[in-house]
Amino acid sequence: MKTENNTIIEQSRETPIYKETDVLVVGGGPAGIMAALGAAEGGQRVTLVEGLSHVGGNLTTGLPILGFLSQKQELIIKGLPQKLMERLKAKGAASEHQACPLHVSLTIIDPEAVKTEAMNMLLEAGVEILLHMMFADAIVEDGKIKGCVFQGKARREAILAKQVIDCTGDGDVAFLAGAPCEKGDDKGGMQPPTLMFRLDSVDTDKLRNSIAGQPGSYQMDFIPPDYFGKNSRFITVGLRNLIEKARAEGVQIPTDRTIIITGIRKGEAWINMTRVKDIDGSDPHSLTDGEITARKQIDGIVKYLTGYVPGFENAWLSNTAPFLGIRESRRVVCNYMLNRDDLLNCGKFDDAIAVGSYPIDIHRPNDNDCTLEWCGDCYDIPYRSLVPQKIENLFIAGRCIGTTHEAMAATRVMSTCMAVGEAAGRAAAMCAAGGIAPASLDVKKLREKLQSSGAYLRA
Repeated sequence: MKTENNTIIEQSRETPIYKETDVLVVGGGPAGIMAALGAAEGGQRVTLVEGLSHVGGNLTTGLPILGFLSQKQELIIKGLPQKLMERLKAKGAASEHQACPLHVSLTIIDPEAVKTEAMNMLLEAGVEILLHMMFADAIVEDGKIKGCVFQGKARREAILAKQVIDCTGDGDVAFLAGAPCEKGDDKGGMQPPTLMFRLDSVDTDKLRNSIAGQPGSYQMDFIPPDYFGKNSRFITVGLRNLIEKARAEGVQIPTDRTIIITGIRKGEAWINMTRVKDIDGSDPHSLTDGEITARKQIDGIVKYLTGYVPGFENAWLSNTAPFLGIRESRRVVCNYMLNRDDLLNCGKFDDAIAVGSYPIDIHRPNDNDCTLEWCGDCYDIPYRSLVPQKIENLFIAGRCIGTTHEAMAATRVMSTCMAVGEAAGRAAAMCAAGGIAPASLDVKKLREKLQSSGAYLRA
């Protein structure tokens, strides 16, 4: 190895092939778990590779799951995602799906239980799991992906596959394979990320009863005060007047809204209030800056909550998420780019493979607030939005499917990502079994398979 023109020239090297598999899933978050399970149920050899020490991704950050129900309060996320919820609920680690005036529906989960239960499901299905392996490169020949290269602690290793599913959230596989990608709005601005954290010894009943009993004192966004009087599990969005008061008294708070999510256990509250602008989730240098900045913000937020918000007087910081929660980075250009009009017009597609209902929820890149738009019902996600342009034998699942900036702001939630992941996994299994390119798959047969397996699709 030598240095030349501010770069290093690496010697050529031979990378050992660790194994060959039918379906390779890169990323073990909400979409990746369901993709691997769906592919395994299709009778294929499935390998899931995750860079962290556990599976679960954003399911392990303290976020609730939004959007299992539609805006008409019908269950629209079924199949494998619902099976995971049922297993968690049996262990006291998930709530019922609860209607929410702002977030459509709310499902509280125990992030620690997800790590174990999701892994158990994968192992029971026969999925080979590889942890602590970082995706390093895509193996592409003549426009077809043949597998991926991963970097471990000891060496680089390759895994060859008939079909690959990119569940990285950031489109890492698609990007390095050469598929076209997009980022941000028309000015390149991306939604700011958040580092979740948990406080314990919170009197959540005092908080909700204060909001319900003194609505003039506690200003809430969208969610009416009486909702809090009826529900012991909830999300608060608002209390802007308390933030203004705290700021006037010198407390540093990075957002204009107080977002509190009750935990699965009494006394727990997860806080969604760190906010770091101008972060690119696909750039590790930018991500590092974001992690550092978000952690610095926590002290001011805790000072605000314990000093100004009822029920937090004795609260203490007990946990922080394992990584910064990215709302937006790359979006892979696919054979169809789902757009704002599709969602707001409750779009139906002949090749629909999942249904969503979460509103367009844009945390605006340049200020501390949000834009929200609802369709009144639900919308389809077409199969074509999972099939990238220019690269064959690759599927996209999760946050980075083929959408515009606006549509992604709705489809990014974990319930939708899980439903899309299941569809991608079942499609990849069918393609691997039949030697079929994803663009040539008979989507009618895929839809039939999804429905017979318990997934929800509109007629």
